Amino acid sequence: MKSFSESYKEAGVDVTAGYKAVELMKAHVSKTVTSGVLSGIGGFGGLFELDMTGINKPVLVSGTDGVGTKLKIAFLMDKHNTVGIDCVAMCVNDIICCGAKPQFFLDYIAVGKNYPEKVADIVSGVAEGCVQSGAALIGGETAEMPGFYPEDEYDLAGFAVGVVDKDKILKPDSQKAGDIMIGIKSSGVHSNGFSLVRKVFNVSEQNLARHYSDLGTTLGECLLTPTKIYVKAVMSLIDAVSVKSISHITGGGFYENIPRSLPKGISVKIERSAVQVLPIFELIASVGKIPERDMFNTFNMGVGMTVVVDKNDADKAIAAINAAGEEAYVLGELVESDEGVIIS
Repeated sequence: MKSFSESYKEAGVDVTAGYKAVELMKAHVSKTVTSGVLSGIGGFGGLFELDMTGINKPVLVSGTDGVGTKLKIAFLMDKHNTVGIDCVAMCVNDIICCGAKPQFFLDYIAVGKNYPEKVADIVSGVAEGCVQSGAALIGGETAEMPGFYPEDEYDLAGFAVGVVDKDKILKPDSQKAGDIMIGIKSSGVHSNGFSLVRKVFNVSEQNLARHYSDLGTTLGECLLTPTKIYVKAVMSLIDAVSVKSISHITGGGFYENIPRSLPKGISVKIERSAVQVLPIFELIASVGKIPERDMFNTFNMGVGMTVVVDKNDADKAIAAINAAGEEAYVLGELVESDEGVIIS
């Protein structure tokens, strides 16, 4: 007998909608299958067999995150097929900072009402993010929570696991004055600072539909641009040169994230003119009258990741990143100081 409860449905939870959502998302999930996947979706746990070829001392590296209030933009625009990319990006971009290669991903979607087509749309983005990062989507959970979330809203979070050889974990303590910090371009605001963004633009359907010539698109489309996934570029970089440290520039911007990858007594000196700030950040600062220090302390400003290499490896590192499809340039130089980040 197929599972169904009329009483539960009257309480706002339709289990049959959940079954339909799973059927609709299967085609998206299948695109992410890698050789390590041992189970399909629908079981109580996702099974994954690690390939230990070339890894002598395997270390698992995990990361979890969500999309944050960027989802409010997706709700207003009724566009749900890109936020899943953001969810994956926020997790895998963190674990590659250790030098780990993502292996698999799980998502969690909590909805006020389960609209199967919408859930499948969300999962299509998650699957695309997994494809971009080389991770398999081996499971997840969709929870229908009437009375907790509005019917047309949801929350989205994820969890990624990667693996790295213990002897190849990046060693930030090896950094020294004279080393070069390279910036890898972001695609926009990514998934951080949206509480401030929404306040600045007094976000509404009408405001999001406004076209800005400097952006080359509407405000809404610009803000929903998915977070860059840097896995392939970083893995190529690690194969090309000796990387000392990597920072994922998320909430807290330059001043919070970059120092997390620097040893005590070492800072980075960045010339303000060297930072290739994207137009969206100039617009946010102008409309919101936000001081530059606050901008660099909240947003990525056009730099999604930073990597530190020896000065003699800088040109080769930039070439490797560019060859992998991303844009990179010299951002600054490490100096002896306890200030963390010096922008002048």
